[in-house]
Amino acid sequence: MTQKIDVLVVDDDPDYCELAVAALKACGQRHVLCLHDGTDAIDYLRGANRFSGRDVRVQPRLVLLDLKLVRMHGLEVLRAMRADAAARDVPVVVMSATDDQKSLRECYEAGANSVVRKTVDYTELTRKLKGIFEFWLNINEQNHESRV
Repeated sequence: MTQKIDVLVVDDDPDYCELAVAALKACGQRHVLCLHDGTDAIDYLRGANRFSGRDVRVQPRLVLLDLKLVRMHGLEVLRAMRADAAARDVPVVVMSATDDQKSLRECYEAGANSVVRKTVDYTELTRKLKGIFEFWLNINEQNHESRV
């Protein structure tokens, strides 16, 4: 697998994935991969199992991560990323429907760069993703020695 992926969307809802990918493409982002499972996301980032042979030196520039995933919770994915040398510097924006302060604090403690309220309204999602995309892929200067 040699295709360059700029944004990895990890969400177990296929409808939301489709909506997010369409919104990212509307923002001009063409290199998007959507995975529906936290375990697949970690395998992708590590180049393991069905993603073996992928060059793990080329990581996505951004991960949009849902919390409530099948098989592996989003916080577990985030912790695994931060513990993995190949993926620890990839910015992670958690997309969550919750406004529970404890859950939000856990996201930041696990290493999230940002938490954004999830929406299924296409116009609102496109607006949010455009801002996320613009900041993390165009404005932010990536520091390879830090996750920020």
